[in-house]
This record gives sequence, C-alpha cells and structure tokens, in this order.
Amino acid sequence: MKFRFRSIDKLPEPPSQAGFRGTVVHSVLEKLFERPAAQRTQDVAESLLRPSWDELVEKDPNVLEIFNDEGEKETFFTSASRLLQSYFTLEFPEHLEPDETEKYVRTHLDNGLELRGFIDRVDVAPGGEKRLVDYKTGKQPKPQYGREANFQMGFYALVEYRLTGELVHTLQLMYLGSQSILKSHPTMSDIERTEFEIESIWKDIIASAETDRWRPKKSPLCNWCTFKPLCPAWGNTPPPTPEITRIVGT
Repeated sequence: MKFRFRSIDKLPEPPSQAGFRGTVVHSVLEKLFERPAAQRTQDVAESLLRPSWDELVEKDPNVLEIFNDEGEKETFFTSASRLLQSYFTLEFPEHLEPDETEKYVRTHLDNGLELRGFIDRVDVAPGGEKRLVDYKTGKQPKPQYGREANFQMGFYALVEYRLTGELVHTLQLMYLGSQSILKSHPTMSDIERTEFEIESIWKDIIASAETDRWRPKKSPLCNWCTFKPLCPAWGNTPPPTPEITRIVGT
C-alpha cells in the first residue's frame, strides 16, 4: 500500500527536519571528500554546513516551511554538527581516497526490471577489494527494524555485481546517530537471494496492480507514516487507484 501511494499515486510527502538534516549531512560528507586529504578535518566539515544548507534551500525554498522560527534552525545546525562529530569518531577521512562518492548505478534484471540508485561512497583498496559505504544519520535500529537498510546494501551489492561481474568485499553502514558501524561481506548466495527477493517483490506488485489489491501492513512505525490517514489498516479510505498503463516484466 505504501508503495502504491508513493510510486503510483505519487502522493506528496512533506519534508521533515530529520530528513532534511540527513540530506545536509550527506552533502557535507560528499564535499569533504572533494577536498585534499589534509583538509578533511572536523573543522572543515563543520564549515561546510552553512554552504550546504544554502545550496539545498536555493534548490527548494519550500523546505524552510518545516522550521517555525530561527531557534529551530539553530537547533537544526547544532544537531547536524553533532552528527559530523560522530562521523569523525568512526573513521579518519584524511586516510581514505574514495573511488567515487554519490555514485549513480543502473542496471536491468533478466525480466527487464530496471534497478537504480545512488551509493554514498565506493572505496577500493590497493589490492582491488571494493567497499560500498552508506551513511545513516539516525541510530542503529534494533535487528527487527534493520531489514530495510540491510536490504538496501544487498541491493547495491547486486547492482555492482551485475555491472562489473565482481563481488564487493564489504558493505558498510555507518550510523552517525549511534556512532556505530555495521559491516557485512556478501557471498554469491547473498547476491542470488537478493535478486530472488527483488523478483518476488516485483511479482507481488504486478499481482497487486492486476487485482487492485494493495496490502497494508501495521507496524510500530505507522505513527511516522505520512499516509496513515489514508490507510485502510487504520480504518481509513484510500483514494481510487490511478490507471496503470504499463508494467515492466508483464
């Protein structure tokens, strides 16, 4: 149901301070690695906060509507600065030379389904081992709530494999909100399992589109969902499904 609201109905989701903070911090870290190694310091990172904010606000001035006053803006910068401080407790960027940052990847499965996304950072060791890194500005979730992030990293590993024919050595999730790192080393079985899961999800989407039955699912995260007022799981009435003219893979 959430997929339908987002991808078929294309219902707008209002921005949040937490989401915008994540975007700003990601922008700062991307800019940080554009600097020479000796300049990748915490002070430089924090000096990039305001310019990154200005750049993003210029692209979308409406984002300022999520702040009620100047005090909220200052609180925003304080919390973003803490996240950058957390980053510097986790690794030493002056010792790293990423192969790419904000790498756009795109490929197709055999059934024609297009996979695409952005990888925050790609590191390549002198021996050729590849590491895919993703920054999370929240805290590391409990295992029962970490599936989405783990699936995301498996997705990137699959796309890289289909593009290059090589397994990445390490998948690294960096949770700045809890100053923790979660690493994994994908195997061919993991790649095959992820591809099978994506194909299964797509088959479910096609079946939902053909029958116009989009299953809702309750969880503790529902209270943070923009679409709760439209969700039948909570006794609400969704709008009629827009006409779907084409589905890849059917």
